[in-house]
Amino acid sequence: MSGDFLYPDYEIIRDFSRCTVCHDCERQCANGCHSYNEKLGRMVADNAKCVVCHRCVSMCPVSALKIVKTDHTFKQNANWTGDVIGDIYRQAGSGGVLLSSMGNPQKYPIYWDKILINASQVTNPSIDPLREPMETKLFLGGRPDRVEYDEKGQLKDNLPVHLSTQVPVLFSAMSYGSISRNAHEALAKAAAALGTYYNTGEGGLHEDFYQYADNTIVQVASGRFGVHKRYLDAGAAIEIKMGQGAKPGIGGHLPGSKITEDVSRTRMIPEGTDAISPAPHHDIYSIEDLRQLVYSLKEATSYKKPIIVKIAAVHNVAAIASGIARSGADIIAIDGFRGGTGAAPSRIRDNVGIPIELALAAVDERLRQEGIRNNVSIIAGGSIRSSADIVKAIALGADAVYIATAALLALGCHLCRACQLGRCNWGIATQRPDLTARLDPDAGARRLVNLVTAWNHEIKEMMGGMGINSIEALRGNRLMLRGIGLTEKELSILGIKHAGE
Repeated sequence: MSGDFLYPDYEIIRDFSRCTVCHDCERQCANGCHSYNEKLGRMVADNAKCVVCHRCVSMCPVSALKIVKTDHTFKQNANWTGDVIGDIYRQAGSGGVLLSSMGNPQKYPIYWDKILINASQVTNPSIDPLREPMETKLFLGGRPDRVEYDEKGQLKDNLPVHLSTQVPVLFSAMSYGSISRNAHEALAKAAAALGTYYNTGEGGLHEDFYQYADNTIVQVASGRFGVHKRYLDAGAAIEIKMGQGAKPGIGGHLPGSKITEDVSRTRMIPEGTDAISPAPHHDIYSIEDLRQLVYSLKEATSYKKPIIVKIAAVHNVAAIASGIARSGADIIAIDGFRGGTGAAPSRIRDNVGIPIELALAAVDERLRQEGIRNNVSIIAGGSIRSSADIVKAIALGADAVYIATAALLALGCHLCRACQLGRCNWGIATQRPDLTARLDPDAGARRLVNLVTAWNHEIKEMMGGMGINSIEALRGNRLMLRGIGLTEKELSILGIKHAGE
């Protein structure tokens, strides 16, 4: 009944003067939008099925298609908007929780766009990265507060285990099951080529990808899917997932339709059954409990792997991070409220959590005040969109960043936010063999390498403009940032001055 009340949000417009009835649109669309009407003698479209993935538009050989936002509207009401009314109709018809994917699309402030980067000119001259060395290699993990020497005057090698990456960019957690095998392969190959890392997510590690162990971060989440001794040994680091930005306080849910034979074997669960991970780890209800898991994983891997703890950006994130820094963890990953996901309750995705910019600054400042900033490194994630965002994140206190949505866009994602349906026309968020085959992992890896390489060049250019020649010198250097259009409270939390000061 709810369908009777709703008009499609988007419409497929076909130029019949160009259309050759080649049926390419019908073959390309996994949602069944296009079909041939014999009575009319032409192709027709069911707008209600369109998820705006642009696959048909991109593949039409004669450019006969485009997708436009419908001009149909509800009577204007600032409180009861069309989106609110539509959601009520859908839930009244289904009685279910509305699911969404990818990041928060609402019109909340984007603080990256309200932060400007300072530049050097005379007394602190800029650096030309084409002619002078510029260091973007970094090490992630704890570090001593001071240099120590033994009785012979030799430097003590008392560093804990670290991750070493050539670029300040890592690929964030996306599980095998939520994304396709080909997408995972592209991420793994790109990470190896770039000298960085990709994250398995909570879905275990496919046996074919153990060859990329040196560039793999394996994740231990509340469901413990795919976790076993060989899996832990395969990772260069282990990440304990306590939360994620798209759905703080919520567990994971991978529909049974995505649990194919391969996914079933990797996750160690029955084929075709839903993979539901609980909201909390049922053995962690305090920092002391977390410490036990941290050291259990260290013990299980002979203290050879750094341990990451991933948390969502929430209101008390600084206090949480303080506890984690004392738990024995080597790295804290913070995920902001615009972080992507394969599926999340819409209300959670759009209303829970805080921006990564504010969370990152608050955590860095708290750890510095307590004198424990060197205990851990910080990785920031949750809608890192460009090299400028990366520079600003590091200046706010991050050591490196996680990217996920940007990586999927590089693979061809069109951000249609329908990942939960499992019918990704670009072969990314699907397990259907015919759709997965559309993504060439080698071509995808090349595009990822191109993206991160371009960003790394831009990072060097921006650091050079600031008169800074290394990522280490940029970390937490908030003097190089200025805010614009921000309140005094926002500037205070970010720890930066207003433009003009």
